[in-house]
This record gives sequence, C-alpha cells and structure tokens, in this order.
Amino acid sequence: MTTKLTLTVEKDIIKKAKSYAKQTGRSLSELIETYLSTLTEEHREDTAQISTKLQKLAGSIKLPADFDEKKELDAYFERKHL
Repeated sequence: MTTKLTLTVEKDIIKKAKSYAKQTGRSLSELIETYLSTLTEEHREDTAQISTKLQKLAGSIKLPADFDEKKELDAYFERKHL
C-alpha cells in the first residue's frame, strides 16, 4: 500500500534529484522509497561483505545477487596491471 508523503527539501536538491531520476529511468518517488528502504533495512549477512562505498550506491545500481566484490576487484587490478 502506498501513501502520500510531503517533504521539505532545498529547491536545488530537488532539481538535481529529478534530473538524476530521469537519467536513470526512475521516478523521484522510487529513488526516495529505495533510499528509505535501504536506510531502514535490517543488517543482512550478505551486506556485511559489501564495502561501505558500494552500500551507499544501493538503489542506483542493480547488482546480481551473486555479485562478488573481491573477485571483481581482483579481476580489475589483474587486467589493469598486466
């Protein structure tokens, strides 16, 4: 069930957020809902293995359930330095 929410946010932030939402093909409501969901989600075992920087991107990037950050970083550095 959805319900209406009124927020007070700086005009500049709203403008940037709307632009970002449009670029990513989502609505501003979806971005805010995803952010609030992530913020209030209980700590799960699988998020403990994901870096803080990557966790902050939650909602803006859709990763596969079996994403292995360490494996991907290792592969990246191997390609970069070989």
